[in-house]
Amino acid sequence: KIVCVGLNYEEHRMETGRDKTENPALFIRVPESQVGHRQPILMPPESTNLDYEGEIAVVIGKSGRRISQENSWKHIAGYACYNDGSVRDWQRHTLQWTAGKNFSRTGGFGPWMVTRSEIADGEELTLETRLNGEVMQHATTEQMIHRIPRLINYISTFTTLEPGDVIVTGTPGGVGARRNPPVWMKPGDTVEIEVSKVGVLANTIKAG
Repeated sequence: KIVCVGLNYEEHRMETGRDKTENPALFIRVPESQVGHRQPILMPPESTNLDYEGEIAVVIGKSGRRISQENSWKHIAGYACYNDGSVRDWQRHTLQWTAGKNFSRTGGFGPWMVTRSEIADGEELTLETRLNGEVMQHATTEQMIHRIPRLINYISTFTTLEPGDVIVTGTPGGVGARRNPPVWMKPGDTVEIEVSKVGVLANTIKAG
């Protein structure tokens, strides 16, 4: 399963105008909605409002339920880059985001997994999103509202986390929908998500 976290950076929460919440805002992405490194992200014919969201993905390596924050790191296999590609007009059709977050082949995941042994527990990571070479988002994990141990603890309270599950930890400010004028990904564009000590996930956009 792919559990995504929304509004987990204060700058992004503020640009959306959403209220603060005590607990993480969560939604699910289905596997069909993802592509790998250097595979094309598809812009669906139903919309031109395809947005990027650079994020850090945490891959679970050890199963657990009701995992304490103190033990959370032991359940991590590693880290990857993620582009939580979002079809914004469909995302706004209802009060929840399922449709806009799950169009086929709209999210990128990769370019590989860097194991937990290569990154110290709690080490600050830098996240950057580039569209056609222009920096659109830049943040560090220190700016997360709910840190990785809290996310693992909260999510594992209501569901068992299994090896291979992915927690996508949220996007910082700078999304295309909140720019003036809005900036949408379009066919021919290249989007890159870079996470320090992990690598660069690169995808081109193609009409789908």
